[in-house]
Amino acid sequence: MNKQLVLGAEAIAMAALDEGISGVYAYPGTPSTEITEYIQKSPYAQKEKIHSNWSTNEKTAYESALGMSYAGKRSLVCMKHVGLNVAADAFMNSAITGIHGGLVVVVADDPSMHSSQNEQDTRVYGKFSYLPLLEPSNQQETYDCVRDAFVFSEQIKLPVIVRITTRLAHSRAIVESKDPVAQNELNPETDKRKWILLPANARKQYADLLELQKELIDYSEASPFNKVIEGKGKHGIIALGLAYNYVMEVITEHELDIPVLKISQYPLPEKLTKDFYNRCDSILVAEEGYPVYEELLRGYFDNSKISGRLDNALPRKGELSPDAIAEALGIKRDSQQQDTFDIPGRPPRLCDGCSHRDLYEALNKALLDYDEKHVFSDIGCYTLGALPPFNAINTCVNMGASITMAIGAADSGLHPAVAVIGDSTFTHSGITGLLDAVNNNSPVTIIISDNYTTAMTGGQDSSGFGRLYKICLGMGVSEEHIKTIIPLKRNLDENIKILKAEFNYNGVSVVLATRECIQTLKRKKRKSNNA
Repeated sequence: MNKQLVLGAEAIAMAALDEGISGVYAYPGTPSTEITEYIQKSPYAQKEKIHSNWSTNEKTAYESALGMSYAGKRSLVCMKHVGLNVAADAFMNSAITGIHGGLVVVVADDPSMHSSQNEQDTRVYGKFSYLPLLEPSNQQETYDCVRDAFVFSEQIKLPVIVRITTRLAHSRAIVESKDPVAQNELNPETDKRKWILLPANARKQYADLLELQKELIDYSEASPFNKVIEGKGKHGIIALGLAYNYVMEVITEHELDIPVLKISQYPLPEKLTKDFYNRCDSILVAEEGYPVYEELLRGYFDNSKISGRLDNALPRKGELSPDAIAEALGIKRDSQQQDTFDIPGRPPRLCDGCSHRDLYEALNKALLDYDEKHVFSDIGCYTLGALPPFNAINTCVNMGASITMAIGAADSGLHPAVAVIGDSTFTHSGITGLLDAVNNNSPVTIIISDNYTTAMTGGQDSSGFGRLYKICLGMGVSEEHIKTIIPLKRNLDENIKILKAEFNYNGVSVVLATRECIQTLKRKKRKSNNA
């Protein structure tokens, strides 16, 4: 046994290593990034030659993990909630193919949108795909859930989802690990029909998946992660996943004696839930995220007995908290505990010395001569160009959307149609948009702000490092209209001149704004000085 103080994300990595994975596949995305980073830094993982390189995007990560599973070995694939949208095609179809070696899909949701575009709840995908899902309530249970998930995956021959949230991923607790197991031997799948989703095969396997749902419910009924905490009275709480922690904190602090049904494994255990419902006169459903199972329970049972997010007993948006649970239970906060300070927010800003700063200064000045100053941007550090003092961009919707939105705007007659995208985001999902632009000869100017890294999530490797010029040339962009600029103050006038010339070109142009991220450069210098 070994006890360590770790993040929830690190507990996942520990469990995966201890359960004999042969590879982890991921694209950096807060709050899931630390899982892969832990494995990359692990001496044990290096010794055992466990694959841990970053993937180009979540779809390629998922498909690679599925390929490792096909070969009979265990694989872990990690992403944040919006990343599952990118991987959804492979994810949904893997429920039909099933797996060979254990495959665990860890998805980190971000209630309150600390670093995301939405509050999407992965449990919806669990129901959508008919796959089992585990939702641990603390760091130790996270470790235990992941280890169980690999065994369970091979037992039922399906991918198993583990859903965590930002608060669990990024908080620390003592985790006790158990003895590791060896990696699976290479043992490729031999049933070709299972993996070839022609309609005749897929129809049969889909029917098998539906039939398996009864068995998955039985597993949930017997799961050690689902249990009743006894209490007196007729007012109960169904606490799902991390919400269980908040519920127990309120119960302990206020010395409440009420029954709680803890659920951390889905599909919903029907008998356990029905028995608990029948013993209570009212039930508060506490779940972190969407009211996924509150809606389901309201469909099963008498709505008048159930409260939660849907009737605003708990907040409909944002993270849950012990205070929100207490208020829903009728416990008023002590007036002395009320917040007395109205502290202004501190919005994020581009680092001093950041290359994006000099790019946006040049871009803003290059656009001064145009009545229309619409710049389509994307997801990365450079999104902060939307804020003062630059106010330089107009959109940030999803990964890769800058280029394709610029194409649509150009099709509508907008000129200049300018897209700003980062190097890592470009290889993640911007390349296909560039191909559309080339095929249509769209009059767009695409600025790839290349700081040599995936900076927003901490400086991970960028898939296109050192190859962006050749990639754009290979995609069919004219060599005369692939320009490289160095975003520095001393180059401002020259950079403005180049940008204006490309705005006026009636076709596809790419401007590579290349300068290393100031943070990764500092780390390299520190490492060099300490060597």
